[in-house]
Amino acid sequence: MMECDVAVVGGGACGLALATLLSSRTKLNIIVIEGNPRAGKKLAASGNGQGNISNTQMSADKYFGGGAALAGEIISRYGNVWRDLFYGKFVTDSSGRIYPAGRQASALSDCLIKRISGCGATIITGERVTDINKSFGFVLNLSGGGKIKAKYVALCTGGKAQKQFGTDGFSYALAQKFGHKITNLYPSLVQLKTDTAYIKTLRGLRADCVVTALCEGQEIARSRGDVIFTEYGVSGNAIFNVSAYVADKSNVTLNIEFAPDFTQEEIEWDVILKKSNGYEDSELLACTLNNQIGRAVIKRSGSNAKKIAYTVKYFTLPVTGTLGFDYAQVTKGGIDISGVKNNLESKLADNLFFGGEILDVDGACGGFNLTWAFASGAAIAAEIESRL
Repeated sequence: MMECDVAVVGGGACGLALATLLSSRTKLNIIVIEGNPRAGKKLAASGNGQGNISNTQMSADKYFGGGAALAGEIISRYGNVWRDLFYGKFVTDSSGRIYPAGRQASALSDCLIKRISGCGATIITGERVTDINKSFGFVLNLSGGGKIKAKYVALCTGGKAQKQFGTDGFSYALAQKFGHKITNLYPSLVQLKTDTAYIKTLRGLRADCVVTALCEGQEIARSRGDVIFTEYGVSGNAIFNVSAYVADKSNVTLNIEFAPDFTQEEIEWDVILKKSNGYEDSELLACTLNNQIGRAVIKRSGSNAKKIAYTVKYFTLPVTGTLGFDYAQVTKGGIDISGVKNNLESKLADNLFFGGEILDVDGACGGFNLTWAFASGAAIAAEIESRL
């Protein structure tokens, strides 16, 4: 049986951050257990492979779920910890998203793995923790038959989203064994299925839009950004952002506002001008919208200028579902925060900690979820260090 001071279950963004900070500041014997053949697999694919690790517009209102308030407090203390984790240069885009200057996410996981190994900590890959028992300390059973004894355990296994990275929800059972409750789980930051009757001709097109999600006629979310039209419905950053509010609801409709920089009246007068100059009906939104989008709007509205302008601003699509956990970036829901202390330690088992996506915390699209992973890992590292 191997023995250590700290067993970190999960070698993703949170677990690697925790191990990096703790191993660089203490002489504790730390073991990271990762089910994939290599640690940091999901981190290496983040930001479409470019590594969107944080955002300059960091604030508490970017976080949701039962643990949103606690996440906001931890973010206020550790939201910039990524600066202590990574060596290199970073750049910020117009939306505040922060990337490594080389735009290579795999360099982020490489950096953390090298730092952990350089500090003498151990990373075990290709092994899952199948059970945890506690008497005098913790004993972790591994899928390969081995065991690890530890004083502290941190569950940083992620949620249920994107099982291709090993995050299939299996590890919730480890928390439940100690009496922790799991809230309802939903895919978030995910593509939405919609009625496609009016968008069949738009497949593959991308447009800058304001998207408003309405549940039974009441606005529940709004976001401006890319909308990508697909064979099943819609994708893009604006869709991902509203999906966090939509996934757990029924009777939801999306309102897509094309040409958000122009008023309905301005669009109407432009259509009237084109009509007076002999434009064919199918071209009445030329130069204002992409031609295919313009024709789809006119096909839906008819040729009346007022109706055309209205439909540009109020192009509605009933939501029929999501693409599910396999395509979601994060999980909405997780370990019920009522069983967790403000330092992220279990209220039901001393020296057991939870970090990152396994908790009932999810963030907006744009680097906020990775920031939460790093920050929660830093909070756990600081708490363990304070007990030495």
